Amino acid sequence: MWRSSIIIERNRAMNDMRPIHPGEVLKDELAEIGMTANAFAHALHVPANRITAILNGNRSITADTALRISRFFGTTPEFWLNLQTAYDLKIARQTVGNKVEQEVRTFLPTMSRLLHA
Repeated sequence: MWRSSIIIERNRAMNDMRPIHPGEVLKDELAEIGMTANAFAHALHVPANRITAILNGNRSITADTALRISRFFGTTPEFWLNLQTAYDLKIARQTVGNKVEQEVRTFLPTMSRLLHA
């Protein structure tokens, strides 16, 4: 039983952490290789203002941009899109999470049938 308590506490601690925009991760990666936003934009064949907006946390990473970034760094587009989704979800939980919990009721009969099928 104590293990579940530790997991719950760890999840609470993670939820209290500041949301990290994928642009921060990208900024760190670019700094590590010593590349400017303009040079990176040129390498990706995208407008420089797109990269600058992402780095500043003012723009989301789209599927197109994720494909380009992942190709450049040898990662997967899913990695970059998952960073964006995690950020978006954390922001949504902070801004409208309580409202959603109050307004939307859980429909348990369906879940109950799925769990006991």
